[in-house]
Amino acid sequence: MAAEHITSRKNPLILRLRALAADGAFRRAEREYLCDGHKLLEEALDKGAKVRAVLWKGEPGGIVLPDGVRQYSAPEDLFDYASPMKNSPGPLFTLAIPEEPEPVFTRAILLENVQDPGNVGTVIRTAAAMGVDTVILCGACADVYSPKTARATMGAVFREKILHCDVEGARALARRNALKLYGAALSERAADIRTLRLQNAVIAVGSEGRGLSAELLSQCDGELIIPMSPGSESLNAAVAASIVLWEMAR
Repeated sequence: MAAEHITSRKNPLILRLRALAADGAFRRAEREYLCDGHKLLEEALDKGAKVRAVLWKGEPGGIVLPDGVRQYSAPEDLFDYASPMKNSPGPLFTLAIPEEPEPVFTRAILLENVQDPGNVGTVIRTAAAMGVDTVILCGACADVYSPKTARATMGAVFREKILHCDVEGARALARRNALKLYGAALSERAADIRTLRLQNAVIAVGSEGRGLSAELLSQCDGELIIPMSPGSESLNAAVAASIVLWEMAR
């Protein structure tokens, strides 16, 4: 399909791309999100993600798109206006937000109230690398389908199982899959992570500032702690989750 050349900031596609980049409610209502870059586009196509439209910076090139994917091109200044990323080489592309997958899994990492997009994206990326195919988001976590989060996953968003739940739902998900639910916590009750068998479990990690909520900890079967040198206050949420994921895969 030949690319349609766009020259106006008022073009409906340009307005839509900017709305998808900035407005989570709009993304959810339209069931569509925005990504950028050749590598991510190739990854999305390889993993069977439903790419809907592609905006090239200048001339289209380099990637064969499936039939039905709409193609557009725009001059550099207009592309930069549409893009949420600074100095992006492009392309920008939109994808359908997938339906929530079946909540069936053998192990999972759960994040509660982790609001930084980079942290959430990094955890999804690390989970994919460690062979933990399910990431559960609980509470006020960053939107997986915001451009910053999706980019931080480095393509893992196209292949990981992403589930959303509330606190009570976290325990129900673990029970449904016959798994124990552990919470990472700085408490005297917490067991050294190295002493636990975590290959088949759901492990919850909270935000760096507040940790897990008392409500979620009350739903857990146990608590675990990552040993640190004296005087160390806490770990970044993505770093803590990465250590947990390593222990789950070890």
